[in-house]
Amino acid sequence: MEWFSAENVIAVLTAVLGVLASVGVLWYERRVPRRKRIGYRVQMDTPIGRNVRNGGRPDVPFGLFGEAPSPPDATLVLLRIENDGPQSVGDADYTGRPPHGLTVEFTGRRIRAVAVTQPGDADHLMEHFTPEAGMRHSGGTLHLPRVPLNPGEHFKLLFLLAGGPAEGLVRVTGGLRDGEVRPNTAVPADGNPPRFSRPARLITVLLTLCVVALATIIVVRDDTRPPMGCATGRLTLVGSTAFAPVAEELARKYEDDCPGSTITVDAHGTTTGIRALAEAGARHKTGSPAVIALSDGPKPDTGYDQLRENRVAVSAFAMVVNDRVPLRGLTTDDVRRIYAGEIRNWSRLGGPDLPVVLVSRNTNSGTREVFQRRVLGRYEPAPSSPDCRRKADPAARVLRCEVDSTRQVMSTVAAIPGALGYSELRSGADVPGLHRLALDGRAPSIEDIARSGYRYREIEYAYTYGRPPADSLVSSFLVYLVRGSGQDVVRTHGHLPCATPEALHICAEP
Repeated sequence: MEWFSAENVIAVLTAVLGVLASVGVLWYERRVPRRKRIGYRVQMDTPIGRNVRNGGRPDVPFGLFGEAPSPPDATLVLLRIENDGPQSVGDADYTGRPPHGLTVEFTGRRIRAVAVTQPGDADHLMEHFTPEAGMRHSGGTLHLPRVPLNPGEHFKLLFLLAGGPAEGLVRVTGGLRDGEVRPNTAVPADGNPPRFSRPARLITVLLTLCVVALATIIVVRDDTRPPMGCATGRLTLVGSTAFAPVAEELARKYEDDCPGSTITVDAHGTTTGIRALAEAGARHKTGSPAVIALSDGPKPDTGYDQLRENRVAVSAFAMVVNDRVPLRGLTTDDVRRIYAGEIRNWSRLGGPDLPVVLVSRNTNSGTREVFQRRVLGRYEPAPSSPDCRRKADPAARVLRCEVDSTRQVMSTVAAIPGALGYSELRSGADVPGLHRLALDGRAPSIEDIARSGYRYREIEYAYTYGRPPADSLVSSFLVYLVRGSGQDVVRTHGHLPCATPEALHICAEP
């Protein structure tokens, strides 16, 4: 039988062993009682040295106990008390006479002062450490109130003691209903972790042997078949320069997974890519050409009826400004007034005395189209500078230049004081000399874009000319990109795949 292979047998045995181990754990959990437990340990017990700066007078460090001097034989003890059991400990679980819960005793030493130094991340515990709640000390004994502790919660007590040497006996006593109070220990930084139990060691060894055997069979066997869904041939990806880093990594990974495929990325802007796909389709007399156009936003409404859309991901974009301008955000109205030439110097917005220089993408850019549609509300003004440094048109109200790619926007904005531009969100993350700007008080972020209302965002599209054959490289790559493991690459580059629950309703927008 074809199914009855060595790897299948090992896989089934491994699964059965895993099920039996899980059943054993559940049985153990049901049969073994889960007791309440409070543990304690001394984390520090040390003598206090004399403070030379204060004339040799022994003094308590850090000012935790006020300014009163400590005796020459003073010692400092840090005690940690925690709920290291599986159940919560409440007020009614303590068996001592109310309001007392636990008692801390120091043999041969007296308590001069005590401070609660760390209630963990539960600030509500602090209200219990008051005389009204039952906290008091006398001689070498401290009475603690009934402090409720969830599993894993702890607090620490710092004691100033006198009358005896350090490293004396410290004991915490008290009772718990269906539980116990006992010392516990922490694994030292250079020590060995607790040993596994014998059943745990046995299960670990058996599972390891099964996995090693299965891996050996898979590695040794001669199986060069490509993964399911792979196709061979040549494919060209054109369009968005903002999405180009994603496309390049996707192309490399697909070629590695699917030998015999060659994918070329030729990104020169969304509009250029859409036009190139349409022209390739017109030249291709029958069927669909091996070209995919990646677009920041939808294609034009007219002239490209043969192009078929696939919604890939939600992308966030951001305004970026040179670091010489310390502003951290702009309003939409600020942006529109800047591009209209009403604000020409950053001092008008509380910034430095620097002229505004607008660095924009050319008309082939999808990023520019998104900016005009989502933020500016109109077309950008005509360019007035060929080099982004001098105004060639004296009549222009604003100095504005155009560049060909997102990378050029980044490098130009970083190099020119007062420069302002825009880019795909992740592109400007690690570029020195510039920083991103919030828009209308909302920071550019892909993680919460579904609920934040951040407006400078768009859907990334993948267009084909008509419907490509199901067994073609175009169809296979689209599945890889939209619904396959390519989604991990998309998310790694700061985009939100449309197939994820967070992006579904955004990608469904008309």
